[in-house]
Amino acid sequence: MSSSLTAASPLQDWLTHLETTHPKKIDLGLERITTVAQRLGVHTLPCVTITVGGTNGKGSTCAMLEAILVAAGYKVGLYTSPHLIDFNERIRVNGNIVDDTQIVQQFARIEAARADVSLSYFEFATLAALLTFTDAKVDVAILEVGLGGRLDAVNMLDADCAVVTSIDLDHMQWLGDTRDQIAFEKAHIFRANCPAICADPVPPQTLIDHAKAIGADLWLFGRDFNYSGDRQQWAYGGRDKRRPGLAYPALRGANQLLNASAALAVIEALHPRLAVPQQAIRIGLAQVSLPGRMQILPGSPVVVLDVAHNPHAAAVLAQNLDNMPFYPYTHAVVGMFKDKNIEATLQKLVDKVDHWYCADIDGPRAAPGKELAQIVENLTASRPADEVVTTAVFDDPVQAFKAAQNQAAENDRILVFGSFHTVGPILRELGRKAH
Repeated sequence: MSSSLTAASPLQDWLTHLETTHPKKIDLGLERITTVAQRLGVHTLPCVTITVGGTNGKGSTCAMLEAILVAAGYKVGLYTSPHLIDFNERIRVNGNIVDDTQIVQQFARIEAARADVSLSYFEFATLAALLTFTDAKVDVAILEVGLGGRLDAVNMLDADCAVVTSIDLDHMQWLGDTRDQIAFEKAHIFRANCPAICADPVPPQTLIDHAKAIGADLWLFGRDFNYSGDRQQWAYGGRDKRRPGLAYPALRGANQLLNASAALAVIEALHPRLAVPQQAIRIGLAQVSLPGRMQILPGSPVVVLDVAHNPHAAAVLAQNLDNMPFYPYTHAVVGMFKDKNIEATLQKLVDKVDHWYCADIDGPRAAPGKELAQIVENLTASRPADEVVTTAVFDDPVQAFKAAQNQAAENDRILVFGSFHTVGPILRELGRKAH
């Protein structure tokens, strides 16, 4: 790596370098990161450690855990990925994004320690988070798994509790093309004699078998914990703990009670190491926020932002759109990566959208907007002649969004979805912070 970068170099210079220095963008494996983490003394953390994996719902579960534990008075570190607008969103202490200076200092430490070991962008980011949490002396570290589980950099740590939120087909070229194969990869974040929470209502047998084989304490949704609710409130039921009369989480969407119940199962499983009063749970659920997940912006036309980029997430998004009031027309801005199951994802939303604005997005894995438009046209070809569906192609998501704003009437709805690389630029354009 270039020796010209120092602890005083701008963060953007470091990030540009990290994007080009390692031969592979995605390079799974624990050997490189473990070697450098041992040199830095962060291969174990002196605090309660929670890892969260899964296909969808990871970010929401992490955000709820963070909000609840901060409300309970703990000092909490949170590491998530990817980011929507700024790299700094990935590393937070007590809900606050760390600043450029801190991140650059950690990068310089990692650079000095790595010597001959080449590290990927994600490995650098993970080590920077671990160093930050160690320096800050956090009580709890919450770490979101980047991809899969078994070979993800986060899995270098032995977590005190691990969560798998949902299991669906995504990242298939790395994880396998069946739910059984993917579940096996994700189950490897579980540890012997430690709570292993699975919030997928129909977990593949491979996950159950792996947990049993290693002697993890498996908590299954529907068997060890669940939720019930009416229009006003909901209740959590665990192995030994019931929490009635809870207000709905501030995060919108059909799956949020599943994610919230997983978070409360973690808190029950880690008791008494983490003592969390009912009031902290109420405050945390009321205050939790997570941009780009069924985020509805006020004003007219209404704007809905969601990073749904696989069939499972798109199905949940479709359900959430159905639960909204009536809008005469829905305009959708979409950009996606070509390694996603694009057709199956768009299929879930095709009957919810009248006008499509298909955008090119940044990155070598991006699917051209033209390709997305063609898929939409194929999916809507059999529509009756009086059901007019339009498609248009744009060079970037912001251009597409501006066109949608120009076309949409006041009482219409604009949906932005498909990727962090679609939602992020539009949030930035609207002058919104990602946190």
